[in-house]
Amino acid sequence: MKTILMVLFGVLFAFGSARAAPLRVVTTTEDLAAIVREIGGPLVEVESLARGSQDPHFLEARPSLMLKASRADLFVQVGLGLEAGWASSVLVGARNPAIQHGASGYLDASRGIQPLDVPSGPVDRSQGDVHPFGNPHYWLDPENGKIIARTIAERLAALRPESAGRIEENRKGFERRLDEAIAGWKKRMAPYEGTPVVTYHNSWAYFARRFGLRVVGYVEPKSGIPPSPAHIQQLIQHMKREKVKVIIIDPYFARSTPDLIARETGARVLVLPPSVGGVEGIRTYFDLFDYLIDQLTMALSKGY
Repeated sequence: MKTILMVLFGVLFAFGSARAAPLRVVTTTEDLAAIVREIGGPLVEVESLARGSQDPHFLEARPSLMLKASRADLFVQVGLGLEAGWASSVLVGARNPAIQHGASGYLDASRGIQPLDVPSGPVDRSQGDVHPFGNPHYWLDPENGKIIARTIAERLAALRPESAGRIEENRKGFERRLDEAIAGWKKRMAPYEGTPVVTYHNSWAYFARRFGLRVVGYVEPKSGIPPSPAHIQQLIQHMKREKVKVIIIDPYFARSTPDLIARETGARVLVLPPSVGGVEGIRTYFDLFDYLIDQLTMALSKGY
């Protein structure tokens, strides 16, 4: 009898441990990973394929990334074509049927997002690295962060129905905190509403719309296409007319051309990370916007 009880106890313990095992989540970016951690808490183990300091458009589909995906219960991508050059190769190489397109372990976080900059006509390579489904940098509007959180919470609850209540509590708490933070961020940016800025790449459309900045030009004439001397001169003249004092660039773009333009216009080059982990100390979705707002308000207060 004692032996039988010990066996039953062992089976029950193993069953309970299996049920308690966290979901293994792999995301394409650190921003998605940060939101998954907020919603899942101890129910999830999360890894990001791209580091926050990398350009998520052009990641290499290395075997190490495929290995991470091979062990995942859930794969979450930004979508809207951001990872078009590499995510599908990672999924194929992972050979994990649970996370393939159409499976319950595959999630496109852009579901429910209203994208900006959707092309109105035919798309071809002459237009540069254009995204036919719209601008994929939607996480840079923190209001979209709430939509991302809802999408993730729904899928986590579907995969772990016994924890659905806890997941929903986490989501509601995240949304409450985000609403409070957005109000503070908007208050800090209010004095600069309508301020013209130039960006290197069209990464900042969602951020600019939410916080009242006016993007009046790009260092790239078209996404992914290097600027010609003629474009640079046109941009310099345009910036002088618009009295642009800040050029925003992502950390992985070369500074040589923005620095040249800054010298000619008196503008300041401001390097801003568009992702969690882009600079040391940005560990959460809230840290990201705290940092961006701090840097922008300091830069704009000196220029206006």
